[in-house]
Amino acid sequence: MSDGDSRTSWLKKLGKLFADAPDSQDELIDTLKAAAAHQVIDKDALEMIEGVLEVSQIRVREVMVPRAQMILLDEGQPLEEVLEVMLESAHSRYPVLNENRDEVVGVLMAKDVLRAVVKKQLEDKEDLRAIYREPMMVPESKRLNILLREFKSSRNHMAMVVDEYGELAGLVTIEDVLEQIVGEIEDEHDDVNAHIQKYHQGGYQVQATTPLEIFNGFFHTQFSDERVETIGGYLAKELGHIPQEGETVSLGDLQIKVLKADQRRAELLQVWMPEVLEKEEATSV
Repeated sequence: MSDGDSRTSWLKKLGKLFADAPDSQDELIDTLKAAAAHQVIDKDALEMIEGVLEVSQIRVREVMVPRAQMILLDEGQPLEEVLEVMLESAHSRYPVLNENRDEVVGVLMAKDVLRAVVKKQLEDKEDLRAIYREPMMVPESKRLNILLREFKSSRNHMAMVVDEYGELAGLVTIEDVLEQIVGEIEDEHDDVNAHIQKYHQGGYQVQATTPLEIFNGFFHTQFSDERVETIGGYLAKELGHIPQEGETVSLGDLQIKVLKADQRRAELLQVWMPEVLEKEEATSV
């Protein structure tokens, strides 16, 4: 069968699929994967469709930024300190905690602070309270498809996540949700070097979302696979399963340990070259 005939055949199958509802989500995805293999739909479209379908199964706790990693402001914090935090972190929204640091009393938007500073409307910490935005609160058990609808209807881009006891567990942004559909979103403030950092226990700490091109350039490797784009995806392909936290694997001259992972993917890796590490340890003795 020629490529043209094969493509026509799969177009007919897709037409039948959408005329007769598939029996399950798995059947739909399997058919779309087969269609992508025959170039009826492209790889990016397939990944986005899979992302849309998976979003309804993912809960906020799986994608949120944990409280320990949040950049927080304190109610009553001097304007000079607030501005310093904003300049260093370059975020657009900042949760503000009360005096006991157990409740989010508001959200400061960098653009509101900038506007007030330019108009000379800020003189002390009391003035900052006047421009707090009401925080959006969501439980960590909420599904992402529902959260996305709430973001859209409320016109919020960030929500505070609370646990079953009502305590602050983290935060989630509309970008965190959209990344589950379209993949990692880099902006002008994202530091490429933040993908790979020196690790205090030796070697390097590497974000699993690090593009293979950046990983290869840093470690002088030549890992490649047209089906994956990140080192986390490449590691999963080599292992043949989703990497488990604590799992260690050898790839070429590198040793890679999974420092953090969830049920869907690896998140953080430790990467080192054994012989290099041994030389560094010998030199330091």
